[in-house]
Amino acid sequence: MILENQNELNKFYTKIKRQELSLNVNKPTARTFTKARDRMTIVNVLAMALTVAVCGRLIYLNTVKSTFLEKQLNTRVMRSITIPAMRGTIVDRNGQPLAVSTPVNAIWADPSSIDHLNTNQLKDLATALGLSVQELNSKLSDKNKTFIYLKRAMSPENADKVLALDIPGVYKMQEYRRFYPSGEVTAHVVGFNNVDDQGIDGMEYKSNQLLKGANGSRQIVRDLKGNVVSTDVLQNAKEGSQVSLSIDSRLQYIAYNALKAQVDKSQAKSGSAVVLDAHTGEVLAMVNLPTYNPNSRNNITPEMLKNSAAVNAFDPGSTMKPIVVAKALDDGLITPSTQFNINPYYVGPKRIVDDHQRSSTANVTEIIQRSSNVGTSKIGMMYKPEVLWNYFHEVGIGTKLNTGFPGETNGVMLPWQKWYPIDQALMSFGYGVTASLMQMAHAYTLFTNNGCVLPVTFDKVTSDSNLECQQVISPKSAETMRVMLSKTVEDGTGRTAQTADYTAAGKTGTAQVLQNGRYLTNQHIGSFVGFAPAIDPKIIVAVTIDRPTVGSYYGAQTASPVFAKIVQESLKTMKVKPDKIAINTLVQ
Repeated sequence: MILENQNELNKFYTKIKRQELSLNVNKPTARTFTKARDRMTIVNVLAMALTVAVCGRLIYLNTVKSTFLEKQLNTRVMRSITIPAMRGTIVDRNGQPLAVSTPVNAIWADPSSIDHLNTNQLKDLATALGLSVQELNSKLSDKNKTFIYLKRAMSPENADKVLALDIPGVYKMQEYRRFYPSGEVTAHVVGFNNVDDQGIDGMEYKSNQLLKGANGSRQIVRDLKGNVVSTDVLQNAKEGSQVSLSIDSRLQYIAYNALKAQVDKSQAKSGSAVVLDAHTGEVLAMVNLPTYNPNSRNNITPEMLKNSAAVNAFDPGSTMKPIVVAKALDDGLITPSTQFNINPYYVGPKRIVDDHQRSSTANVTEIIQRSSNVGTSKIGMMYKPEVLWNYFHEVGIGTKLNTGFPGETNGVMLPWQKWYPIDQALMSFGYGVTASLMQMAHAYTLFTNNGCVLPVTFDKVTSDSNLECQQVISPKSAETMRVMLSKTVEDGTGRTAQTADYTAAGKTGTAQVLQNGRYLTNQHIGSFVGFAPAIDPKIIVAVTIDRPTVGSYYGAQTASPVFAKIVQESLKTMKVKPDKIAINTLVQ
């Protein structure tokens, strides 16, 4: 029994020992603890490094990159859209509209928010926009862009058809398109705008700052799918100011019809006409042919765009003669009855002759009446070059009129120091010096405004306007010149300028065309500059017919009849009382 118990005890003891050995084998050593600690350190370091990196990135994004990210977010979620200002209206002196703005739509897109469109969507969108699929794909190809115009100046009806396609990322915005009620009749005065509604020619260009107003802005907020969720006006647009021109639409149509009839009849290269108020210098009408329709500028040539009356300079020919005579008359060097020998003579190597010499002598009135080159050159040669050069500048020859009209010419006149005697002689009857038709009309305010030369303006003159003029000759000399010029129309080279109901005064001109430094003997410009009524002028009318190919080329046969038509109809329209009275006795 005892032995059995002892055996049991030994077995139990042996079992205990084995368990001890097993526990000793699994007991951690110092090295085991070291390895564990190293692993924990690595994990902690990595966690710390990751935390530092995340914090650093957050700091970087919120400081250095915050502006960029904000901009990117705003670009994708918020957008500021321009609210175009309605451009001011241009009206004539009587309030008739010459340029107005009509609301249209622009279709724009955000390429960055437009996913791939299927073939049918592309085709439908391109058709609605009037574009080819290739053009549309090209516009939408840059996914970095968030704004691009797809089509400008669409009618609201057509723009709605585009939006009805319900293509995400395609929108419309209101803008304005200019409309010109008088079309080609006032094209060279009013000018036109570009697609951004900015003036690029004529009065649209000159008065652009007044007309354009100030654009406003609207903020659009979209969700992540590109849908507009709200719009807020940040700043309202301010409409442009109205501009009132000196132009009288009624006289503009009269001048246009009269000029067109003659240009067509003569089959001329071009023609121009200018009508000024005789006592204010206001431009009442200005027309040129060829012209263009500013509402549809397809197939326009540079010649059509050119406002020849203001930008083309030509040799004025005999229309220059009264200006020279007026100077000598005012200085007391001559009187209307002073006699001159008008036989041909030489100035240096050049022989000066008259085209239609009737006798060997003529007085000053007859020199103007018969358009004598010889007589006028002798009067011009009475002056030193510097004196005559200064006088020409005083009446606006060789200098800009400063009307603000784009492209306005100076004309050409050599400095007096470079004049030879023959230059001075030729300038006296309108050769070797060039001027625009506008400059010639302006110079004749010398006669209509009692010797005080007026500035030319396209702005309507009001009662508050401070009209300044330069007194160049005396009122008495101006009156004498009016009578002498009326005799030229009554019984001289300007008889074709006579009207049915009104007296008229003026001077014809015919000059060869200057090309590449040489005068062409087979190409001419006919002109007439004058005013009416003769003694108490209301308007100045200047006309040129450039290179007529049918019939006569003389100013008396081409330009004078246009002058007569414009004067007769314009003065009636202005309700000026007919004044056909005898004036022969006013100057003896």
